Amino acid sequence: MSLAVVYSRGRSGIEAPLVTVEVHVANGLPSLSIVGLPETAVKESKDRVRGAILNSRFEFPAQRITINLAPADLPKEGGRFDLAIALGILAASGQIPTARLEQYECVGELSLGGELRPISGVLPIAIQARNNHRKLILPKENTAEAALVKEIEIIPAGHLLEICAHLSGQTTIATEYQYITPALPATDIDFADVHGQYHVKRAFEIAAAGAHNLLMLGPPGTGKSMIASRLPTILPPLTEQQAQETAAIASISDQGLDVANWLKPPYRAPHHTASAAALVGGGSNPRPGEISLAHNGALFLDELPEFDRKVLEVLREPLETGHITISRANRQADFPARFQLIAAMNPCPCGYLGDASGRCHCTSEQIARYRAKISGPLLDRIDMHLEVPRISHEVLRKGSPNGEESSATIRARVIAARNIALLRSGKANAALSAKEVKHYCTLSEASHQILEQAMDKFGLSHRAYHRILKLARTIADLADSPPIEIMHLSEAIGYRKLDRSV
Repeated sequence: MSLAVVYSRGRSGIEAPLVTVEVHVANGLPSLSIVGLPETAVKESKDRVRGAILNSRFEFPAQRITINLAPADLPKEGGRFDLAIALGILAASGQIPTARLEQYECVGELSLGGELRPISGVLPIAIQARNNHRKLILPKENTAEAALVKEIEIIPAGHLLEICAHLSGQTTIATEYQYITPALPATDIDFADVHGQYHVKRAFEIAAAGAHNLLMLGPPGTGKSMIASRLPTILPPLTEQQAQETAAIASISDQGLDVANWLKPPYRAPHHTASAAALVGGGSNPRPGEISLAHNGALFLDELPEFDRKVLEVLREPLETGHITISRANRQADFPARFQLIAAMNPCPCGYLGDASGRCHCTSEQIARYRAKISGPLLDRIDMHLEVPRISHEVLRKGSPNGEESSATIRARVIAARNIALLRSGKANAALSAKEVKHYCTLSEASHQILEQAMDKFGLSHRAYHRILKLARTIADLADSPPIEIMHLSEAIGYRKLDRSV
């Protein structure tokens, strides 16, 4: 048979579209051509495949070989199609049987000696192969990542010869891989390390329970970064669906997927020199940025005013929609980006405004110019504005007389409150729509009057109005209170600190 069809998978954003590798061997002058919009790395696969086939002691056909990667309008990149091309050539030239090829999908890069090398983005491939009820042939190094998907038959191989022997029925590669949910890894950081700052811990507990955005304002050295780094220790564990979404993004990124920590909510902390493309993603072949890598987790931006203003403004849309669309001339990629923004900044350029030491000599104009680096629309999307003052030496040395609460204790309350929200609306309170806010965040007449007075006094926007209601709903959930009481609403209004100084 001179025609063989092998199934593989490409990459488009976090999707893994099906690529059908069609190989035709015909009489004519020896040549090999690849069509179907291949990029340079794919065009170079002809040399890798030829070396792998010959060094595996197969015959490379001295005929006219045409390889079509369908669909033709989908750009193909990387060495992931090497294995499928090699199997297609061997099948089309009659060296391996073609009857079983339709049961499999194949991905993997080949060395000149025929060894299989790992590729990136295996998790989305495994999900799609499972959904299409096909077995997946892949390099051994990618097995652990693919095994995170339930109900899929994986065939891991280290060499082209192993796969050919398996397809020919000479030997069988073991395909039984039992899905095991890994335990959450232990961490060496804990909220018990933070002495004092009780109102800050309370705010982080609320933020974790409702997935609310939070901005800390305080002098240098008061523990803002230290507290923010401990947020993941109190966040609820990811559901299996959330973990797969987050892991799929990490899988296609340059950093790769850490299989041991795949159930742990991601925590990203880019430096303030990061560009807009680094934050939201970009490139000629769009890759996910920090906001997508923080999907279902937290994004910490320290020294917020030091970020370029244009960089910060690109966060406005994903903070509202939960996804980012990157458009290029020849393609478009959509990445999920439902992250929890945690930010920190100094109160003034020197950082010591309001500090008891009296070291600040910044003028009101300098302070206003410094804070104006954070635009009103971005600030409006942050639910909680929090002051982090310096604590006394005694508290720093001794801590609380009754001891500091551990992350496990706080996390138990957070999970209980989050479960209340999930049972009620199926989502965290911060993700409630305007219609859902009206339905689930009802207030008494007295509470409505308090909120309306606050809106008039502080000049709050309609967006801030809804965010206060969502925040009050979370505070009520932490108190296990079905209705939102006045004290819950008052606490939520109290977190709009920067709105008051406008």
